[in-house]
Amino acid sequence: MTADLQGATARLDAIELELRERRRKRARFDRLADLAYPSATMVLIICTWEAVTHLFSIPPYLLPAPSLIASSMAANASLLLKHSVITASEIALGFLLSIVVGVPLALAIFLSNSFARAIYPVLVSSQAVPKVAIAPLFLVWFGFNLLPKVLIAFFIAFFPIVINTAVGLASIEREKFYLAKSMGLSGMATFWKIQLPNALPSMFAGFKISITFAVVGAVVGEFVGGQGGLGYLLLTANGNMDTALLFAGIVALTVLGLLFFALIVLIERLSLPPHAVERASLATEMI
Repeated sequence: MTADLQGATARLDAIELELRERRRKRARFDRLADLAYPSATMVLIICTWEAVTHLFSIPPYLLPAPSLIASSMAANASLLLKHSVITASEIALGFLLSIVVGVPLALAIFLSNSFARAIYPVLVSSQAVPKVAIAPLFLVWFGFNLLPKVLIAFFIAFFPIVINTAVGLASIEREKFYLAKSMGLSGMATFWKIQLPNALPSMFAGFKISITFAVVGAVVGEFVGGQGGLGYLLLTANGNMDTALLFAGIVALTVLGLLFFALIVLIERLSLPPHAVERASLATEMI
């Protein structure tokens, strides 16, 4: 009887190990697929683009071939890097300001129903205002230096942080509050140990949306009154009919946005457990 029990236990252990190995291989395959599918799609688009420009003899000033864009990027690498640093600083400062203002504002909305009723319509109305329309006002008020571009990036980027943080704080289950009270936790301890960790997945979903908005805000500021940055470079290339450099600037701007997004994802993975990361990714996809 004991031998049969030991044999059954050994078989169960072997099955469990096999299932773990299958899950590990499946996870590895999924990670490779997440890279392979978009990479293959981009290669297909670029090859088709290159073939179409040669097949139909499209003039470079209308639609340059990817090879010409790559050549322009190589020839203007130092120029692209110089303007990328300016735009990156505007994006980073605008995004950080969005967190500094947005998270406390969301906390105040969560804690005070009266404050939420007073401020929420104002927040929604602020997002209905075209940002290009108010960008010249920022330039009049603050000049043509770095500050107005940072403020425009902040003005566009802070709203998702406020909403997602407030939703994350409000989504905690009532039973967790009962548990905190039964353990004798104070209100501040409950916030730091239960409410804030519970809201982090939703907050990171807001951060990932906000960083892409900050890129848009920085470029809008450079379009209106910039003296440097990738947005300024795009305007200059457009004025000179240098379409290859125009596309090179767009590629640099795209890469910059992806790097910032990847940085937020990396911080998220280092800060949250795997199941919470999945919740944040699902929230981002739904939004």
